Amino acid sequence: MTGFSERVESISISGIREVFEAASEDAINLGLGQPDFPAPPHAREAAIAAIRDGRADGYTENKGILSLREAIAAKHERDQGIDVSPDDVIATAGGSEALHVALEAHVEPGDEVIFPDPGFVSYDALTKLAGGDPVPVPLRDDLTLDPAAVEEALTDDTAAFVVNSPGNPTGAVSPPEDVREFARIADEHDVLCISDEVYEYTVFDGEFRSPAEFAETDNVVVVNSASKLYSMTGWRLGWVHGSADRIERMLRVHQYVQACASAPAQFAAEAALTGPQEQVSEMTESFRRRRDIVVSGLEDIGMEVPTPGGAFYCMPKVPDGFVDECLERGVVVVPGDSFGEHGAGYARLSYATDEESLRDALDIMADAYDAVV
Repeated sequence: MTGFSERVESISISGIREVFEAASEDAINLGLGQPDFPAPPHAREAAIAAIRDGRADGYTENKGILSLREAIAAKHERDQGIDVSPDDVIATAGGSEALHVALEAHVEPGDEVIFPDPGFVSYDALTKLAGGDPVPVPLRDDLTLDPAAVEEALTDDTAAFVVNSPGNPTGAVSPPEDVREFARIADEHDVLCISDEVYEYTVFDGEFRSPAEFAETDNVVVVNSASKLYSMTGWRLGWVHGSADRIERMLRVHQYVQACASAPAQFAAEAALTGPQEQVSEMTESFRRRRDIVVSGLEDIGMEVPTPGGAFYCMPKVPDGFVDECLERGVVVVPGDSFGEHGAGYARLSYATDEESLRDALDIMADAYDAVV
């Protein structure tokens, strides 16, 4: 029988998925990184109209329909003051594909990629699939990524470093001075900074800033997605933008692995970006209330938990056996080491569920905590 590549053998099924499969069907799921809001009605209607009119039946341009890329460019100018050409944008199958094409286009076998630990599970796996060597960097006590630690980890073999603010799994928001430093590192060391900005709108404390705002070279590539911004995870529509030469190389990968993003999803994302934005602020305020419920409840239990400044995750420190006790009692939480070696001793909780379920889960987690301390 034909064997398997070393690249695929170097990765495994996500630990998050393993937790889901171990949970009962009626468990309260605090492991799922997915907003519990519907997609904006005008986005849904745009997709339906495109299907009915026959505009979504065929391939689009490899980069995506021009009107969507114009909407993405306008969004970045409006929100961040960044001058982005629609030609320098690729619509992708979610933020995950955007990360994939960015790494495939820039990483040679043996190149190093620096990323936060704990960090989003795809950073390690996609680096390995690109033939690169992962270099996880531990976070500060407040779970933010320290620019000095990134700079110290640089070697002659470093191809890229990844920043993610607000972060998954931590919910941490990097302060503007750190983001400016990430841009400086990319400029001074002539190394690529991949900025994962998929939680851009979900900020409670501090402010979102992008390294692209501060960079003086073309060494920043931005990954974003409609998934978390507009509660459209199932639509699988993301994008990547960067300089013209970087986009051309990423397009070479995208055209073969994907050809183009889903046409109906492209029309939906365009409508989400250009239509009413009230749902975005409503979602953020709802997540803020839920965060406060969860953080206060965990502290009442006796846990130490850095207050997340954004996204919809928190990472309390937990005693041994806590995750298993929660699963047995019907609450899904994800062990921190699913997100990297330095996540050991933590658990990730998603508060992207209703407040009643969160309060019920906190009661159960209190019992689980008492059972193991």
